[in-house]
Amino acid sequence: MNIHRNRSNDMSLMNEDLARAQMSMRLGEAQQLRRGHQMVRAARLSRKAEQAAQRARLALARAL
Repeated sequence: MNIHRNRSNDMSLMNEDLARAQMSMRLGEAQQLRRGHQMVRAARLSRKAEQAAQRARLALARAL
């Protein structure tokens, strides 16, 4: 009976370890996705800023 309880406890601990490892992996993947989205957003904002600067330069050139 005691051996069965120890095996059951060992299996439970293994399952908990596996669940923790999977959760950690998923958290890492989520962080990578967020970083990727932030980089895309930063690039988009940078392009918009450059386009706005270009329009401002053109408007200034036209005004002169």
